[in-house]
Amino acid sequence: MRKIPAANTTCDEPAGADAPAAGLTRREALRCAALGGVAAATGAAALPAAAQQAGTAKLAEITEVTAEGVEVVTGKRMVVRFDGKRCIHTRVCVLRQPEVFKANVKGPWIDPDAADPEEVADVSRNCASGAITHTRLDGGPQEATPRVNTVTVREDGPYAFRADLSIDGRPDGFRATLCRCGASANKPYCDSSHKKVKFTATGEPPTQDSQPLAQRGGQLLIEPQKDGPLQVTGNLEITAGSGRTTDRVAGALLCRCGASANKPYCDGSHERIGFKT
Repeated sequence: MRKIPAANTTCDEPAGADAPAAGLTRREALRCAALGGVAAATGAAALPAAAQQAGTAKLAEITEVTAEGVEVVTGKRMVVRFDGKRCIHTRVCVLRQPEVFKANVKGPWIDPDAADPEEVADVSRNCASGAITHTRLDGGPQEATPRVNTVTVREDGPYAFRADLSIDGRPDGFRATLCRCGASANKPYCDSSHKKVKFTATGEPPTQDSQPLAQRGGQLLIEPQKDGPLQVTGNLEITAGSGRTTDRVAGALLCRCGASANKPYCDGSHERIGFKT
């Protein structure tokens, strides 16, 4: 795998006299799509012509790694990204599309062209941690902003958020699994440490008396408090692992030390146990 070089050209800036009419070389267009740049974010139809041409040309897959360690695999019809630091190993990808996501192999293990783009996109959208994301180059729809913000409380495991997320002051996609056992080495994200420490906590908290929200979507702000809970601001429906809605809130403090007696809510136990982040 190759590191993506620093680019002197942004995704919407002309690349020079030798660039195609769209303003980018084929390589630069692919790089923009792979990194989820301005053009890619607006949908495949708005990608530079070079990227659209690359989607139909007979090209070898391009596998690169960003400075943040994200694997970026560019196929003929879509770009797939994998952030190993966020993966919680539910194995949805390798079980649902084993030809695309190849388990137990050495070297490149993602082949975006091994299945229909919609089938690959479906796996990406159902990756709860957000470790897998994608950009379609075939004119198909990009992942849509969730219309209803939800957090699922997983049995003996993390919080699974689905919303237009801002985490710790940074845009963070539409999906994330955040630690609630207190043991993750990659806080606020889950790293599956709940299994190692044998964390136990119900995924079926009691239903609270709440009223339907006037607005169910919008940006969701998550601010991890130092040595304390997750401060969540925005419209949010809290759901049990079974899918039952347990609460509807416009803000909440969610326990992430693992010790609250009122999970998923914080009850101040982080102070009692000396929780550190």
